[in-house]
Amino acid sequence: MTEALTRTTFFFDFRSPYSYLASTQLADLPGAFTWRPFDVLELMKRVGNAPTSVTCKPKQAYARQDLARWAGLYGVGLSPNPGMGGIDGRRLLHAALAAETHGKGEEASRRLFAAMWAGDAPLATSDDLSALLADLGVTPALVDAPERAAELEANTAAAVEAGVFGAPSFLTEGGLLFFGNDRLDFLRRALAA
Repeated sequence: MTEALTRTTFFFDFRSPYSYLASTQLADLPGAFTWRPFDVLELMKRVGNAPTSVTCKPKQAYARQDLARWAGLYGVGLSPNPGMGGIDGRRLLHAALAAETHGKGEEASRRLFAAMWAGDAPLATSDDLSALLADLGVTPALVDAPERAAELEANTAAAVEAGVFGAPSFLTEGGLLFFGNDRLDFLRRALAA
């Protein structure tokens, strides 16, 4: 008889480079993960948080260096998509949710993270996203379906309910919340206990 794997919810938003970095490390952590995309900007409004790297110029400069350090430590690419300014973050989240309708949400999310933070694939339109995820059953109609907005809202509300205040966040089955790429060692210890 095998013991059931501990399942941890990974709350993420593709707009968060730290979510990208954390996503590259999940395979090395104990247990299994449920990937749950949510709208971090909407969540922040609801919980009274603000993305300080947007409003604080010194933190912006520091974040670029910090991200490069983490990418080097993990041995992963970090080269923000050249079309970053024209990418609708909510559309990316909708694309991941569209793939989830075929049970391919995690695979789609990994591709979207790589394209956003270590690639150059076009990501501006639903057609672009469909081209990237076509073999996972994602079509422009699935990305743009009204159900995606409702699913994203449900995930965002669930994150608020869980006490999430930013991305990435991890919620264990036991109700422990860990925030940030830099808390993966604490998560690892909790999952191994």
